[in-house]
Amino acid sequence: MAGRIYLRNGDSKLIAMEESPYDSEGLLQKLLADHPDLLAGDQIDAAEPRRWLLVTREMTVLGEQDGAGRWSLDHLFLDQDAVPALVEVKRSSDTRIRREVIGQMLDYAANAVAYWPVEEVKAQFERRCRGDGLDPEAELSGFLGDGQDASTFWQRVKTNLQAGRVRLIFVADEIPSELRRVVEFLNGQMDPAEVLAIEVKQFVGENLQTLVPRVLGQTETARQRKSADRGLARQWDEPSFFNALRQRRGEQEAAVARRLLEWARGHRLRIWWGRGKQDGSFFPMYDNRFGKNFLFSVWTYGTVELQFQHMRPPFSTLEERRHLAGRLTAIDGLVISETSLARRPSFALGLLCEADRAARFLEAFDWVLSEIKKVENKERE
Repeated sequence: MAGRIYLRNGDSKLIAMEESPYDSEGLLQKLLADHPDLLAGDQIDAAEPRRWLLVTREMTVLGEQDGAGRWSLDHLFLDQDAVPALVEVKRSSDTRIRREVIGQMLDYAANAVAYWPVEEVKAQFERRCRGDGLDPEAELSGFLGDGQDASTFWQRVKTNLQAGRVRLIFVADEIPSELRRVVEFLNGQMDPAEVLAIEVKQFVGENLQTLVPRVLGQTETARQRKSADRGLARQWDEPSFFNALRQRRGEQEAAVARRLLEWARGHRLRIWWGRGKQDGSFFPMYDNRFGKNFLFSVWTYGTVELQFQHMRPPFSTLEERRHLAGRLTAIDGLVISETSLARRPSFALGLLCEADRAARFLEAFDWVLSEIKKVENKERE
């Protein structure tokens, strides 16, 4: 039986959202390409949520060295650790999702690891970007953030492919129990590869659409073993963060980061310390009924990342983010492109070493907090 969820609007009206199948497999494929966050990176790795870079759709997979393309993979993504994610999309109404898709994906993975040179993966990414009217260098730079080297990233892609360190992901509006059991079994047996299934249910009502992703196939035993194999994430705190930042970026940038942290504490914001294995971070957050209001983050490699992608009302709309971007880009040297308003644009922490720039940056986020609180007060009226 189809499920139902309820959306509560600003007038406190409940809108019934009915579970609905996708009209076509192609629609779900396009949603994933346009909105990679539907791959639920926070569910795959809560300590270090996976972020996704789309290489291309319909990635050709060879059946033999220097042979013609034999198969076509629905999507190829890379995460921030340069781990390839092979994504195959099926609707639950497609009978192949129960058995045939497993063999199909294993064929893809075995041959991709053997016959995908990293140069071809990079070329496909660049071709996709140009086809979308994007600059490949800018896209990759925005994904990696300042301080991350593109050539090193592509070398890591090569290393991961050679080691068979890939992620196989089945996506559907509903994952049948037969597929789920096989995914759980494979995920427990395969190492270093990871096998997952993701349901992306669609609910519609009153010209609204809600998409709800859910990761399946991660048994606790497999998750713990693979986390141990990759190396445990490090829990950063204030002393370790500032020690690392001073060593990597110097006293001046550490002083700027300290100023941003003290501003956050002065506003009684919650500070979340990252759990990166190599890079430390802190995230000031304002919690309210809309959830975690991410503002910005500061990293030990000397970068400030603006959390546009994860902002809550009123900054969940592009228009409000555009207003914020306008305040920030008034700071000399700070550039935010239109395409990054739905992402996490970053800039060098050193840009704020000049006291006036740091003050203007914090004034912009004083305004952000005041706008968030206006929405809260309006809800109470």
